[in-house]
Amino acid sequence: MRYNKVDEKIIERLKNIVGERNVTMDPEKLEVYSHDEEGQPRVEIPPEVVVFPETTEQVSEIMKLANEELIPVTPRGAGTGLSGGAVPLYRGIVLSLEKMNKILELDEKNLTITVEPGVVTGEIQKFANRHGLLYAGDPCSGDSSFIGGNVAENAGGNKVIKYGPTGNHVLGLEVVLPSGEITFFGGKRVKDVTGYNLVQLMVGSEGTLGIITKIILRLLPLPKYVVDLLVPFKTLREAIDFVPVIVREGKIVPTSIEFMDKPSLLLTEEFLNSKLPYDDAEAQLIIELEGNNKSAVEDDYERIGNLCFKHGALEVFVADNRNTREKIWRIRKSIAEAVNALYPANCLEDVVVPTSNIPELMREVERISQEHAIKAISYGHA
Repeated sequence: MRYNKVDEKIIERLKNIVGERNVTMDPEKLEVYSHDEEGQPRVEIPPEVVVFPETTEQVSEIMKLANEELIPVTPRGAGTGLSGGAVPLYRGIVLSLEKMNKILELDEKNLTITVEPGVVTGEIQKFANRHGLLYAGDPCSGDSSFIGGNVAENAGGNKVIKYGPTGNHVLGLEVVLPSGEITFFGGKRVKDVTGYNLVQLMVGSEGTLGIITKIILRLLPLPKYVVDLLVPFKTLREAIDFVPVIVREGKIVPTSIEFMDKPSLLLTEEFLNSKLPYDDAEAQLIIELEGNNKSAVEDDYERIGNLCFKHGALEVFVADNRNTREKIWRIRKSIAEAVNALYPANCLEDVVVPTSNIPELMREVERISQEHAIKAISYGHA
């Protein structure tokens, strides 16, 4: 399809829709919106203009204009993605949702929260926690990514093994279609069998079917007790092979199972100037458990701890206070940032396989990196 260029006439119409302060053609600012957080070398394509709508109605008017004039539009969240989803391949308009950043409603009776797409995911978690509730979506980029981007990408994250990806928590969506029509899918109902599941069609559609302008998320009661286990292993293979054992032999589904190899851990410790015990181990696992019964949580981590030693763990460190847990998770969540800071030229790939195939995947990564003399850093969640 052949698209038209953004001319002065289009710029003026955009300014009439969102106001002059919400339209930019400044080359320095356009460069910021030409890429996401993928490492170098990366695709960088500057848009012709960036607009910052503040309401659903403004998004609708922008899309009507673009549809009428055949101008390409690329919706953008925080730009924290690693796969080029926010890059405006056809230039045109980047529609940034960063100013649509309000938490609109907390419904404690129905256990839902309604938000705009530009709300930082971590802020939703903190807001829910203050009310004794849990938003279980927890991508590693949660302190900077927007919830709209999480929904558009169906982001996974640290708690995906127990709670599933973002789409599992989405009940309703307000969406602006390419024509500019405003529509709503779903609602506050957990069960809905009336026709096609258009909510889940939009989840993970990466902005290709419409622009998400409001989101209803499901909340859960906040667990009273949370414990993290930090488990170092002598070899990479022992750590990876142990991941499916936790569920299969332990009969426990943890909240999180995170893996860090030695290179990723040492790199991030250098970047943060912070250390974990046994950082000379070839690999470490973070295993998080939660629940409302303290003795049950303790029983679970004792059972997993015994399994860890049975399968070659060097030690099992129990982090049952907030400061220690935050220190562990800060290192895990900072790995990607550390890689980009210390190795600007890198290729970062996000690979997904069934939990049972993780050992095979890691063995192949190790084999390929050795065969081609490439430094491979491996980390992620089950």
